[in-house]
Amino acid sequence: MIKKILIALLFVAILLKQADAQQRLLSKVTVTGFYTTTLDVVLDTLVKNHHLKIVFDRKLAEKKLISERFDETPLNLVLKSLCKSAELNYWVEPDGTIYLVRTPEEVRSLQRAQRAAQPVNTQTIRTITTVKTDTLNKESKKNALKLFKLTGRVVDQLSGESLPGAVVNIENTGIRATTNADGYFTLTQIPADTCVIATFYVGYLSDRLALTAINPNETLTIGLSVARNNLEEVTIKSKKNDGIMSTDKRKVSVLQISPAKLAELPNLGEKDILRSFQLMPGVSASNESSSGAYVRGGTPDQNLVLFDGFTVYQVDHLYGFFSAFNSNAVKDVLLYKGGFSAKYGGRLSSVTEITGKEGTKKDWNVGGDLSLLSANVYLETPVKKSGSFLLALRKSYQGPLYNKIFSQFNKTTTATMGFGGGRGPGGGAQAATTPTSYFYDLNAKYTLNLGKKDLLAWSVYQGDDDLDNSRTINIPSFLNTTNSSISPSVTDKTTYGNLGSSIKWSRRWNSDLYSNTLVSYSSYHSDRDRTNTIGVTNEDGTEKSVSTGTIERNRLKDWSFKSDWEYQINNQIKFLFGGYGSAQNVMYKYSQNDTSVLIDQYKNAKTATVYGEGEFSPWQKLQFKAGVRETYYSQTGKTYFEPRFSGTYLLTDRFTIKAATGKFYQFINRVVREDILSGSRDFWVLANGNSIPVGNANHYIAGFSYETDKYLFDVEGYYKTLNGLTEYAQRLTGNRMSSTLEEHFYNGRGYTSGVEFLLQKKAGKYTGWLSYTMAIARNQFNDYGSSYYSANQDARNEFKSVNMYKLGNWTFSATLIFATGKPYTAPVASYTIDNASGASRNYLTISGKNTERMPAYHRLDLAATLDLIKIDNRKTGSISFSLFNVYNRTNVWYKEYTIYNNQVITTNVNYLGFTPNITLSLKWK
Repeated sequence: MIKKILIALLFVAILLKQADAQQRLLSKVTVTGFYTTTLDVVLDTLVKNHHLKIVFDRKLAEKKLISERFDETPLNLVLKSLCKSAELNYWVEPDGTIYLVRTPEEVRSLQRAQRAAQPVNTQTIRTITTVKTDTLNKESKKNALKLFKLTGRVVDQLSGESLPGAVVNIENTGIRATTNADGYFTLTQIPADTCVIATFYVGYLSDRLALTAINPNETLTIGLSVARNNLEEVTIKSKKNDGIMSTDKRKVSVLQISPAKLAELPNLGEKDILRSFQLMPGVSASNESSSGAYVRGGTPDQNLVLFDGFTVYQVDHLYGFFSAFNSNAVKDVLLYKGGFSAKYGGRLSSVTEITGKEGTKKDWNVGGDLSLLSANVYLETPVKKSGSFLLALRKSYQGPLYNKIFSQFNKTTTATMGFGGGRGPGGGAQAATTPTSYFYDLNAKYTLNLGKKDLLAWSVYQGDDDLDNSRTINIPSFLNTTNSSISPSVTDKTTYGNLGSSIKWSRRWNSDLYSNTLVSYSSYHSDRDRTNTIGVTNEDGTEKSVSTGTIERNRLKDWSFKSDWEYQINNQIKFLFGGYGSAQNVMYKYSQNDTSVLIDQYKNAKTATVYGEGEFSPWQKLQFKAGVRETYYSQTGKTYFEPRFSGTYLLTDRFTIKAATGKFYQFINRVVREDILSGSRDFWVLANGNSIPVGNANHYIAGFSYETDKYLFDVEGYYKTLNGLTEYAQRLTGNRMSSTLEEHFYNGRGYTSGVEFLLQKKAGKYTGWLSYTMAIARNQFNDYGSSYYSANQDARNEFKSVNMYKLGNWTFSATLIFATGKPYTAPVASYTIDNASGASRNYLTISGKNTERMPAYHRLDLAATLDLIKIDNRKTGSISFSLFNVYNRTNVWYKEYTIYNNQVITTNVNYLGFTPNITLSLKWK
């Protein structure tokens, strides 16, 4: 027994001595380097640099992320640190072979694999024979830390198009960058070529790339693929990022949308870019008749809309139910809800920057969408080796299904007689409305690479609408106090559109300096004939007609030049600077019955702007921007100074606080022309500093966000002061005459305030978000009284629920919207006064400014989308079924009033009721 114990103790002593010898051997090998990558890359580097023999399960090691820094650290401590990070153990054999395993039993299985007759599967196990350690010191010096710079470009994997606004970062460090308008980025002070670079772009699969030996003079290209529903069938090593819309926690009040994923949302006709933004907090969703952005109490004209650098002044199609932008021609959309960069100016509320698709650089393709309301087709093709071309056409068409959908206007347009917006005695006057309308738009873009540093792009957009909302009104017999036959009719015809074009030269001077220089032209036109004709046939057969109404003409032309520059000193400091100049002329003519000209304005103005802004990140958790913008405006002869500031601070990896403030000016306005009877309209005019002052606003924004891999909770509060607001009003009916133009332009001020809440689920089969906005928008015009009143766009409460569920190739979605009703002004009564010459004039008694409220707005939309996938896993299209306003809610668009025998006949013009639609989207490749 004692002999056995002595043998056992001797055996243990030998093992301990052997282990001690192994540890001493490992301690002689020292490691220097910084690693933020997967375990397999770290082990391969150790094997290569130190000529070790390491055996491990490669499939397992590929899943283990390592972030460690070593400085002459002994190998045994390195192995302990690596195993601790990867939740593994290491085993050292007498011959020096190192095993990294989960349990000791795995060592034997790895050994058996080595002794097998066939060679070891290098996909699972990688071994390299050890050598003498007399060269270890030399190898350690070779592996010493060396910071380097990396310049790259993020593109679409299939088409080769650049992806602006993609986030690129070195994992487990504070080194990050955002790609510019042409997809380029620069990262400096990268600690080692074993780092992992991670790239994220909304609607695309994120990418993780382990860097290897890099030539700093070469540009790294990172290709991303669009996220699809059937990823379960494909092995994907990168994280899935299939969101439709995203917010960046390092930016304040910024939303980014993925046009490639829009088909999954419920829609009226087809994928709609601007309408999708309305589903996020802070952007009103109850303005169904406008694709324009009502952002944080602002109006659409206070939102600067840029398409490939030129300004788009008309963003609606077909009564506002479509946006003016074909999603097949759009690559990226960013919405800045407030506190935006000094790079942008000329608007008080927000900025929407749209980047058009360039067209594929790899192979030609053709595709399109067909729905019950419109059809569009696009063609994209490479042009030789260095260029690409895109052409997209879209047009609505009027067939039986189209007429059936728009007959909703007939069904929901009703009229009542009374006072105060229909609160008086009832009636049954019917306004028969049969809208006949169409629209079309065209996008074309040619892109040419002039070598490795220069890019030239020419973009063209044209869109036009022809709307006819004319109708007849049947007067009930009890309103007709004579035996005459009365046949009132309303002519309401509108045509409008936008033409824009830009030529852009982009140059990457070096890895630190980049510029975009652009020349552009944009024009807007709008013509409206809105007249009422009452035909009367007397008992003796004689006929006469009385016509009242308005005719409007609005023209705008805008020529501009802009040059934007980016200079990146390092990862902590980047400067933006540039200049802008424009020449604009605006014509507006407003007449009654084409005889009495009430407004006839033709104005020219020039603006010149310079700006500068610095982006600073003094340490990893803090990032802020500070900038100034200065603009000279020829109409006033004054210079306007606009300071801007925004910043974010990461309290933890998940919790971020943010704030922004700034001064903003607007020199061209879409002024509201109050029309109590026919519904208010608006028109573009230039500020003159007198009757139309230069508008200005101050933004104050603060909030926080909490984000995990699957969820985002975001809260932002804001307060905006507004000055220099303008409205045109004539509260006079009948033979309206104006002695001067300026006396009917009213000036005032206002403020908006609110709090926005967003809870978003970003990943998984079920995704979506809940948002709630509590907002106030109030104005004060001395001509309407000394008190503040609710602005036209005031909606105190808005709740939105967006839900999406993926099941195989299907995506099911549901959207619920609820909003407080908008305010409006109503006529209380009318009366007639005969003057000394015997002529009579009709006048209205008006309620207080916007003291009435529309009913609350709410609706539910449903949709189902089936992706059409080929055997090779390539998506070739989709078919979408949508149900708009499922429970057929009657939501009021606006009210119109007709005066007859001093009686006010109220007409509710309603939004669409229940409307089904089918959209088929196909592409050749």
